[in-house]
Amino acid sequence: MLFMKKNLDLPTADTALKGRETAIPTAKTHFVFGRPLAAAPPEGVETAIFGLGCFWGAERIFWKTPGVWLTRVGYAGGITPNPTYEEVCSGRTGHTEIVEVQFDPKEISFAALVKLFLESHDPTQGMRQGNDIGTQYRSAIYFLSPEQETTARAMIADYEKALAASGHRDKVTSEVKPLSTIYLAEDYHQQYLAKNPNGYCGIGGTGVICPLPQPV
Repeated sequence: MLFMKKNLDLPTADTALKGRETAIPTAKTHFVFGRPLAAAPPEGVETAIFGLGCFWGAERIFWKTPGVWLTRVGYAGGITPNPTYEEVCSGRTGHTEIVEVQFDPKEISFAALVKLFLESHDPTQGMRQGNDIGTQYRSAIYFLSPEQETTARAMIADYEKALAASGHRDKVTSEVKPLSTIYLAEDYHQQYLAKNPNGYCGIGGTGVICPLPQPV
């Protein structure tokens, strides 16, 4: 019964689940790329972190994108160390479901990934994506550098203008924060839709195009 109630309020340090000291076991190899899942990115490969609803469909969007070296799913933005999927879904860890995207900036820019992120879901829905309701489905960008933060915030502001021009009344609710810690999700979540081609995917965008930043 612990995990039956959906809590849409983020927990505090006092109310969050305690978690555990050891990491949850996960896959050793990327199911699509055949590369080691836990290895450090090669030299020149950069990392971006996005939360855009259920990570099953979100991850597929990015692994199909040219210039992406590796993807893996996990939990970030919360309090509980090394949470399980069930704990994250309880709303008592503070984490959201994320996709870690390792990419070659010579082939695709961080800005292009942010554009893909914004167009691939509805970033105005708060603690939900469509029928998926819960804190773990909130929209988020966890930046790894000041440059990523600047780009993310500027593009979100521009996308809000594009949404308004298209008749959308709601503001973007995407969380933009520095990355703290990623906890990799369990084996069966990694590249889930490659392993289960007919599996559930709740990802869907607004249909509004996000403009790319103009060169300075």
